[in-house]
This record gives sequence, C-alpha cells and structure tokens, in this order.
Amino acid sequence: MKRWNACVMAIAMLALLAACATDRSRPSGSSGQYKVGSPYQIAGVWYYPKEDPFYDETGIASWYGEDFHGKSTANGETYDMSALSAAHRTLPLPTIVRVTNLQNGRSILLRVNDRGPYARGRIIDVSKHAADLLGFQRNGTARVRVQYEGRASGAGADVADGSAPASTIQAAPLSTITSSDIAPPPGAQASAAPIIASPVVPDPKGPVVGATADMEPDGTVTTMQVPGATQIWVQLGAFASRSNAERLVTGTSSAGRPQISQVIRGGKPFYRVRFGPYAAVEDADAMLDKVISAGQNGAQIVVE
Repeated sequence: MKRWNACVMAIAMLALLAACATDRSRPSGSSGQYKVGSPYQIAGVWYYPKEDPFYDETGIASWYGEDFHGKSTANGETYDMSALSAAHRTLPLPTIVRVTNLQNGRSILLRVNDRGPYARGRIIDVSKHAADLLGFQRNGTARVRVQYEGRASGAGADVADGSAPASTIQAAPLSTITSSDIAPPPGAQASAAPIIASPVVPDPKGPVVGATADMEPDGTVTTMQVPGATQIWVQLGAFASRSNAERLVTGTSSAGRPQISQVIRGGKPFYRVRFGPYAAVEDADAMLDKVISAGQNGAQIVVE
C-alpha cells in the first residue's frame, strides 16, 4: 500500500510540473516574452533578427487589420487592430519604435510584437488604428521613418531562447549569428542589408541605448519636422568600392541602367546603385519587381 501511495504521489507531481511548464511556454496578452529570435526563411529569403539600438530606417509602411485580428502574434501576444502595435522583420520582440509619417509629420510610438511585412518594398506593418493616427489608413501605404526607442513594457529583463518567430517558420541551419552580414545558406536568398543613406529629417533625440523595459505607447501623436517633399528610390546596393558599384550596374542591363550616387559616411565614400526617383509607390513597386525578376534579389525601396 505504501508503494502504491508513493506511485500516486509521483504521478501527481509529474502532472503538476508538466502543467507549470506548459504555462511558461506560451505567454499571452501583453506579457509576451522578450526575444531576439533565430534566423528564419520566408518565400526563399532568410532574415536575421538582432538587437539594434541604433536602428533608423526610411521606407514604405503598410498596415494590417481584420484578417489578423484576434490571432497570435510572433511573440505569443494577441493581435488587436485597435491597439498601437506593429510588425517588423528583424527587431527583437517586443520593442518600441517611433514611426513618423514623412508626408504629414505625424509621429507615434508603437509596440513591435509581430513579424513582417513580407511584401517586397515595405519596412514595417502597423495596426489599423496606428495607420489611422498616422494618417494613411485610407491610402494603404505611407513614406515613413522608423526609429528604435527601447524595450517594451512586459518584455522582462531576460532574453528568451532564440526560438523561431512563429511555429510555421523554420530556423536557418546556422550554428551562430554574429552580424547581419552573415551569408545565407547555400542556394538561399539573403534579405537586403540596411541601407546606407542620409537621414531625411533631423533627429530630435538619439536612440535609447540600453533602455529599460518600461516603455509603452500611450497614443500621443506628435508633429515632427519633415521635408517638404521626399523621393522614392529602388536601391540595389551600397558599396565602399566604386568598382563594385559599377559591376552591379553592368549586371542589371536587362532591367535598365541604374545610376550611381556617392555619399560620405564617417569620412569615407560609399556608392549607391539606384533606379529612380519615383513620385508614386506603385511605380517604385513595379521597378522593384522588374529588378528582382532580373536577379537582383537584394533590391529594396528607400525614401529620402
């Protein structure tokens, strides 16, 4: 009898431990666990999540709404199209970014808790409510600047293990990731590296380095100083060597002849290979599709 009681107690203890493990493995609501995430592949392109406190990029934003409302985000939270949230391909989850509409100056803080967008030529997907506050919900897209601000509240101080952003995404077969310049697996297509470009608006404050996990969007819309006009480009690459830029120009003859422009960074010249400028997002999208079809898979849309 004593042996039977011991067995029953052991089984009960195992069940309790299993229940606790299950509770920890699936964060819900606004308590999603902070994680950088492992490399993952979407439509043949590998993406490499990383912490980037100096992240500052301009490009085209889109928004997502009813089709995803109520579904789980990449870090286990629940997507609410009326919340102030966003999806990004490589920033840790959850973090806070400032998104500024370069066409009207509206600027808000958003909680990044999901992965995407995977449409070519887009750098961030915002919630329907965020798109409304930024003034582009009706248009569908906007020219924006995205800046890292810090960790979001509820993120916790510890980094989660490098699990893939979603259960349907398989991690890249790489043992270590030390920088965004790591080559993709053989035969795979690499995502475009961050562009080397001049900021299009003055930065009122630098990125928050080592920010604590106590930030959360409050819905405040501020007005930022923005240029009177911006231009849209399709950038194929940026190089420290002009000869490499010229070689890329030669290799894109089937899509047309892009131009080479020089920019100084850190006292050193860089050479950007681009098509444009374009007045409309649709025109840039068309050229982006054309150059990708011509084999330039690293091309992306930039805004200046």
